Amino acid sequence: MSKIEKRLQELDLELPVQPPAGKLLPVKQVGKLLFVGGHGPEQNGEPVYIGRVGAEVSLEEGYEAAKLCGLNCLARLKEYLGALDRIDEIVKVLGFVNSDPDFHQQPAVMHGFSDLMIQVFGEKGRHARSAIGTSNLPDNQAVEVEMIVTVRD
Repeated sequence: MSKIEKRLQELDLELPVQPPAGKLLPVKQVGKLLFVGGHGPEQNGEPVYIGRVGAEVSLEEGYEAAKLCGLNCLARLKEYLGALDRIDEIVKVLGFVNSDPDFHQQPAVMHGFSDLMIQVFGEKGRHARSAIGTSNLPDNQAVEVEMIVTVRD
């Protein structure tokens, strides 16, 4: 078992099963950079947190949705790399929060993702991040996240 998978187990976290990829690549490598496409809060291919944060979805649920997005991103990275220990560091994260017009705490929602990365990877999990509020996301999911990581050979 890899060091990162062991850490996930210590945190009592499990990587969700990923549905087959469609036309687009879930992960694209350019040199030592991996670009992970947008992932929502899904389990077994089904959306878990549906609706706008600040309306149908609470801030706390939004935080958990962002965390689940992180687990989905890690699952895709494991699928691509074979082992999460090949990740050198988390570089940049872009989070979209399906927001009620009066909701302005998108960074607090995205802390769910960022806190997870720091818990799992330590200092190498700290990253640059943008948190953007949007009026809609695919399947009315509450959050969608994409990320850039560097890898070791």
